[in-house]
Amino acid sequence: MQRVGFVTRVAAEHIEEYKERHRAVWPDMQEALHRTGWNNYSLFIADDGTLFGYVETPDGLTAAQQAMAAEEVNARWQASVQHLFDGIGDKTADESFVQLEEVFHIE
Repeated sequence: MQRVGFVTRVAAEHIEEYKERHRAVWPDMQEALHRTGWNNYSLFIADDGTLFGYVETPDGLTAAQQAMAAEEVNARWQASVQHLFDGIGDKTADESFVQLEEVFHIE
């Protein structure tokens, strides 16, 4: 299992909407995340919209993103949240993730 940290940015004017949307993630979206290897997945947001994500996945972030890209529910979800992000252009939110290098871990 690979531990992955990533960042992206939610537009400041959409932070509250982003939080609200994630308090009610669609059940079929949650099922697709589980099915495609998004385990122990958490999102954290700063007051300025910086979004940090953490996920554990068997084959890495790219493989998990590719598996989700094949899910119909993901296309609907991404289309519904794309406007919430800052500076991603035509990318989906998932495509805007900048993966971070793990430099320390302790269990």
